[in-house]
Amino acid sequence: MSDTAIRISDLTVRYGRMTAVDHAALDVARGAVYALVGRNGAGKSSLVRCLLGQQKPQAGSVLLFGEDAWSRRTTLMQRIGVVTEDADAPPEMSVAGIARFCSRLYDKWDQDSVETRLRTFGVPLTSRFGSLSKGQKKQVSLAMALATSPELLVLDDPTLGLDVVARKSLFEEVIGDLADRGTSVFITTHDLAGVETFADRVGMMENGRLVLDEDVDALKSRFRRIRFAAQPVAIDAAVLRPTVMRSWGGGAEAIVSNYDDVSFERMRSTSNIGAAEVEAMSLEEIFIAIAGGKNS
Repeated sequence: MSDTAIRISDLTVRYGRMTAVDHAALDVARGAVYALVGRNGAGKSSLVRCLLGQQKPQAGSVLLFGEDAWSRRTTLMQRIGVVTEDADAPPEMSVAGIARFCSRLYDKWDQDSVETRLRTFGVPLTSRFGSLSKGQKKQVSLAMALATSPELLVLDDPTLGLDVVARKSLFEEVIGDLADRGTSVFITTHDLAGVETFADRVGMMENGRLVLDEDVDALKSRFRRIRFAAQPVAIDAAVLRPTVMRSWGGGAEAIVSNYDDVSFERMRSTSNIGAAEVEAMSLEEIFIAIAGGKNS
């Protein structure tokens, strides 16, 4: 049995002359939570379609539990729960009817799970799908996905349309609980604050390329914000190698992507930089810095 839930190798997707995914590669271990971020149009949705066996790539491969996602898609869908950005069903169908339909498709269907989740979300089984808000439709989709008892849960921008309370429930009660039970989770999201507590690994896509793929703790340990009382001229940029540098009045701020205490203390002892304050950064702050990219 493979220890890897997802293995993407040299994945390439093109639409005519436009390359949506450009030689992407990543692994997700069984039981891990992987968060993929990036601007709209970065290639996340195309990668997810390949992951779900909905699209055949021009090059490369996607393996789920060691099996090809495209050629084995029918069998693999028994092991995967899916919540997409545009969750949909016939508008006249009741939520209970959707559950009955889905129950015929999955061998490990858990009806009690559906009813419990929907009761928690406050969505009546008698509601017509077309009468639900966007957030409620997303909650129905999530309840159905979890009822399949998935080994892998794929969430494509699941927080879109959810209010603050529902987002908190998704991250703390759903993803946190799944992670504790050993279910693998692959999530594309803009809500880095929500996934920061639970994600084991994070990736960032930009113009179709996976420009970052790193363990969350390692990423957070190497990024620091340093606030200086001195002007940038007194700061040894060769030592700090700042990703972003800003100055104002009598001080400056540096975002450092490969911070270490030894180099910083050496610079502090040999340079007239005055007072300096070193701060840890959140995932959201780190990705804003990476996306900004250039010293300013």
